[in-house]
Amino acid sequence: FAFVWSPPDDLMEDSVRLLYIHVPMALLTYIAFSITAVGSVMVLWKRSRWWDTLAQAAAEVGVVFCGLTLATGSIWGRPTWNTWWEWGDVRLVTTLVLFLTFIGYLAFRRVPADPDVRARRAAVLGIVGAVNIPIVNRSVEWWENNTLHQQSSLTDGKLENLTLFSWFLGMVVFGAIFLWLVIHRFRLAWLDEEIDRYGMLDALDERRAEAAIGVEAAIGGPIDGARP
Repeated sequence: FAFVWSPPDDLMEDSVRLLYIHVPMALLTYIAFSITAVGSVMVLWKRSRWWDTLAQAAAEVGVVFCGLTLATGSIWGRPTWNTWWEWGDVRLVTTLVLFLTFIGYLAFRRVPADPDVRARRAAVLGIVGAVNIPIVNRSVEWWENNTLHQQSSLTDGKLENLTLFSWFLGMVVFGAIFLWLVIHRFRLAWLDEEIDRYGMLDALDERRAEAAIGVEAAIGGPIDGARP
């Protein structure tokens, strides 16, 4: 739909096709970091491990989507604005700040600490970072004289027919990818938390040592350093 059936734009011509990726990525970035914020609130309120894990998973996927938003926006901006990046553009700078904030959130979660203490501290950072979401979203309207970025094509009624359908299809497809990634990142984060909390690796090493002793007793000698 993006490359074959949807027509070129009257002003942007074929570069409009990149927006079928860029816009869904941006909207899903908002959703991802909003989930992190909600999860962070629940961590502080309920001390919920489930919400903490979901907040982490959503933040990881959100950082990927936010990075792709910046990359595709930069590629789109080169033929449209004749520049890859404009530091005076409020939308670009606030999006970059959002990206770096949640990279910091993920880095903070890797700092060695008690899991409960780390979860609460990360929750505060997740909530603070999410304050930037409405600023990014409304920056074009609030600082229209300090941005090259166009206003939303979804609210001005300019998208129609196959152009609108192609955008909607992109939103559905990337939404499904987003959901799949969050689910699997949640599973992996939960297993990591299990290892941290219950020392599963230490338990496995102890069982392997017990098994090695049992094998040595059965064969009447050492097993030459090989693990069963």
